[in-house]
Amino acid sequence: MDEDDQPSTSSKPGASKDALRKKVKRLEREQRRLRSSVSFQLGLHLTSAVRRPWRLLALPVSFPLLAFRLGLQRLGKRPLELASPVEEADGGERTNCIVLFPTNGVGFGHFTRMYAVARALRKADPELEIVFFTPMPTLHVLYNETFPTYHLAGRYMHKDMSATQWNGLVEDMLHLIFDTHRPKWFMFDGAFPYRGMLNAIASQPSMEKWWMKRGSLKANTSAPVDSAAFFDGVIVPSEGKDMELGEGEHLVPPLRAVEFDEAWDRDFARSRLSVPEEAKAVYVQLGAGRINDIESDLNTVLEALFEHEDVVVVLGESMLGQRLSFTHERLRVIRDYPNALYAKAFDASVQAGGYNSFQEMRMFGIPTLFLPNTETGMDDQVKRCKMAEEEGWGLVHTSSGPSVKERLAALLTMEASPRASENGVGEVLKLLSLDEA
Repeated sequence: MDEDDQPSTSSKPGASKDALRKKVKRLEREQRRLRSSVSFQLGLHLTSAVRRPWRLLALPVSFPLLAFRLGLQRLGKRPLELASPVEEADGGERTNCIVLFPTNGVGFGHFTRMYAVARALRKADPELEIVFFTPMPTLHVLYNETFPTYHLAGRYMHKDMSATQWNGLVEDMLHLIFDTHRPKWFMFDGAFPYRGMLNAIASQPSMEKWWMKRGSLKANTSAPVDSAAFFDGVIVPSEGKDMELGEGEHLVPPLRAVEFDEAWDRDFARSRLSVPEEAKAVYVQLGAGRINDIESDLNTVLEALFEHEDVVVVLGESMLGQRLSFTHERLRVIRDYPNALYAKAFDASVQAGGYNSFQEMRMFGIPTLFLPNTETGMDDQVKRCKMAEEEGWGLVHTSSGPSVKERLAALLTMEASPRASENGVGEVLKLLSLDEA
């Protein structure tokens, strides 16, 4: 008998029972989503009024009020009421496993913090299973580190997909991941927790849940009001100075994926970049250009830098953005991750002002001109970059100040001054009771 003709093991009673249990749980989740939908709740309200005619008199008032309340819930201004209590599926004992969920931002901030945590976790406990679930497209970085990874493309990558549909996919995929891996811990890094994720983690009461969110949010932004209630704690990576904390929030030092001693030494890094020792190397990275046009700013910066004959520019091309078309005999282009490995090769840098680049340039003490991106949805880059001016190692270009050319001339006279500082990953491990070895 050929191997393909062997009886299927899925016909065993245990396998059938397990498949049935998963199917029932999937139907329960679908029912819960339907009962939580706006259309169902409005329809239920109308049906209830028809069944009890005396309620019809109040319908002109009660119906708009209900619609308004549901609208506030969907906007995150009111807690969302679950349609029914959520109980944890019977899946046996929890395993030595953590699931990390970095959301997809316009850059690598969320991803890099979770990547840094994952590397520290592996060092502290080599037996720990570290699983990623993410909408980020840079999966090869995680595969190179042999982290099991589940991917769901972001909502706007799909054609005509509603928020409800996408959140349904998030919820279903996380349920399958939780059922398969039975993790002890879960950690989300993002400014706005997804409703599908919150529903999924609510079904795992014995799993420890953490939310990592940066503190430099714009004043007019906020997450759904009930978000923190779904987590055991909130981790706030420091921006480099004291910050006000809310209830259940834990401040940790800035998180970095590359330590100072892990970066390549100056000679080796310059050799890889083909930068002569006598040249002044300036690293330029203005983001992925996904929410703002960086071509014009890049052109202005490059033209001004190339006026200095001893300058070689290393242009960081984001793996999240399009290929750049700039060419010059003193231009080097890298499309790599993490670019901090090259940091000791640079004498100065020009940056947009995201969390990662700011903290990396701060640690290495690289004089930096910041052109903060003001079009980010939640990240207050201007507030962050102003700290570099206060600390004396950075400059910030604004439309009302000196020109980019003048700022760059001043930048090239500044000296590097490394600022050794603690990496926050150690504090994260302490919160998880997994102190770094």
